[in-house]
Amino acid sequence: MNDLLLPLRGLRILTFENFGAGPFGSMYLADLGAEVVKVENRDQGGDATRGMGPFFLGEHDSHFFQTFNLNKRSITLNLKTTEGLDLFRRLAATSDAVLNNLRGDQPDKLGLTYAALAPCNPRIVCAHLSAYGRDNERRAWPGYDYLMQAEAGYLHLTGEPGTPPSRMGLSIVDFMTGITTALALVSAIWGAQRAGHGRDVDVSLFDVALHQLSYPGTWFLNERHPTERMPRSSHPSAVPVQLTRTRDGWIFLMCMTQKFWQELVRITAAPELAADPRFASPELRRRHRDELTPVLDAVFQRDTTAQWLERLQGSLPAAPVHDMPQALDSDFPNRTGMIRNVPHPVRPDFRSFANPIKLDGARLPSRPGPALGGDTEALLREIGVDQSQFAGLRARNVI
Repeated sequence: MNDLLLPLRGLRILTFENFGAGPFGSMYLADLGAEVVKVENRDQGGDATRGMGPFFLGEHDSHFFQTFNLNKRSITLNLKTTEGLDLFRRLAATSDAVLNNLRGDQPDKLGLTYAALAPCNPRIVCAHLSAYGRDNERRAWPGYDYLMQAEAGYLHLTGEPGTPPSRMGLSIVDFMTGITTALALVSAIWGAQRAGHGRDVDVSLFDVALHQLSYPGTWFLNERHPTERMPRSSHPSAVPVQLTRTRDGWIFLMCMTQKFWQELVRITAAPELAADPRFASPELRRRHRDELTPVLDAVFQRDTTAQWLERLQGSLPAAPVHDMPQALDSDFPNRTGMIRNVPHPVRPDFRSFANPIKLDGARLPSRPGPALGGDTEALLREIGVDQSQFAGLRARNVI
């Protein structure tokens, strides 16, 4: 796809970001055409993930960093110097938004709020992604995804009953908070363009984690019904929606409706499913979940996972249960373009994930994440810094 056709082309967003949540969200904006400029501190090595192993791509770069920073630019600025702060404000005057994922008490200290930046750009949107927010007693607390999963109850919703509390395998709160912030930011930019003035936008990891408790949370808030871990990773109410054994492994079945149950009965041609009155309706199946599981196992262990999927595909939602090598070596994501080569200066055969959004049926373009400070001179020249000044700025530790 031609970069000129990307919908966010023309937006400039400055970011102060580390690790996963902020960079993941801003990468969506960059993938969709926004000019996302990472403002980094060279003395600190830039974004912390540049130095996170175990796999590196030369100095100040890693697989971890590339995962969250495709399509971005990088400028090194030291905001603790008067000159650095002045250069940042001059850049902010040419930008649509500033995004940070710092501790809640930091944006005010660093001058990253709307109140601080409105004098140089009344339309600026200042998005703050923090652990717990900026307006409560926890604003100075650091926080990470796993802590949110722990406090919001996720660890008691994940895993098999009777086992120790277990987190989800991925940093899902980070990723959802990043996407939520990206949505909030572009919405606020749209509003600023119409109203003529910007604003602060706040999103926190904790709020998003709690919000994602969704319908089990609503059940508890209104009926005091505590959703608990279910055997076989089952759905709390729809049955059978669970892991089922096959001859050579596992399959995940999702009979979310009576129609899908009827399809299951038809495809398996198993009288032990069709004729048993305990399984005739959704409520009866929910009541007799424990009795249904061994019956399903016995039916599905007659054939392999692949054989069952061939029969079920297109009629009943079902999926193989892959480990990571099986998931990423599968023909399907490679054939659909979700996994692609993004040649890196140090690793020409570097592979990465495509953005899941398509525009007009086409995948969004990708280029490697930026070298630390790789765009510093180009960006500063745009705001009037002369080439002859760069040596002095470096000597004074401004860039």
